[in-house]
Amino acid sequence: MTRRQKIEAMLADDPGDTFLRYGLAMELEKEKDHEASLAQLRGLMSDHPAYVPAFFRAGQQLASIDRVSEARTALRNGIEHARSQGDAHAAGEMAEFLASLGALGE
Repeated sequence: MTRRQKIEAMLADDPGDTFLRYGLAMELEKEKDHEASLAQLRGLMSDHPAYVPAFFRAGQQLASIDRVSEARTALRNGIEHARSQGDAHAAGEMAEFLASLGALGE
């Protein structure tokens, strides 16, 4: 059984588990199934906006596949959610990555 299959089996028992959903997104990304991975991350961002790693990873993944405008949006939303929770560290990391993408191409 692959790591992905193990995660999917655990998710069948607990479909709301945030960490498992994030783990599945990471496995899908490793398999280069970016659309499925991003769908998992979008679901997390929608269902659990307090889970800011989903925003950061979505931004990184989108940037890596040259969808920079979408990456900027995910990062900006993640920064907003991190700040609203008082998570200056996460907000700062996302802001740095956002700055590295430049301001053009909105």
